[in-house]
Amino acid sequence: MLKEQSFSCLIVSSNEKINQVLDELLPMSTFTSKHVANDVASARRILLESDYDMVIINTPLTDEFGADFALDIAERTNSSVMLMVKTELFDEISSKTEDAGILTVAKPTTKPILKQIINLMCSTRSRLRRMEKKAQSFEEKMAEIRAVNHAKWLLIENKEINEAEAHKIIEKSAMNNRCSRLDVANAIIRKYEK
Repeated sequence: MLKEQSFSCLIVSSNEKINQVLDELLPMSTFTSKHVANDVASARRILLESDYDMVIINTPLTDEFGADFALDIAERTNSSVMLMVKTELFDEISSKTEDAGILTVAKPTTKPILKQIINLMCSTRSRLRRMEKKAQSFEEKMAEIRAVNHAKWLLIENKEINEAEAHKIIEKSAMNNRCSRLDVANAIIRKYEK
């Protein structure tokens, strides 16, 4: 398991024995945040307050089966989702959930299998974190490009200069003021769009 990272986990299960097994498989050294909900309604309330790296759902639950809830989580969040179902329901449920990226596990199962799946979920979540970071960086860069281009056109309109001159003004101002091009662009936008 990736020891340098910490993860959060929400266990949705009304079975105390399984909750204890899962708690043992989720050491505090790796899982700094663990919560248990006994039903879907409680789990939904918890998810409104916090995001979790992984959600483990042990079916059936007291207020609903749990498969639709798993699909909802997979659609709305970036959490890794494990759905535990009875062996006789495995094929039916798995065919409905696998396209959503939900790991469906047939019960009864063993601790080693659960441990392997939890490790896989941690690895998957770590990879997703890296992709989220890259996407955020890309979005920030695109926002900067849009702002700088907007500022250039405002300079072109208001100072009657060409694009190369507008670009040079932004670059020079950023260098002279020891700030980013985005800061300069935002200042130009504020100045001319009062």
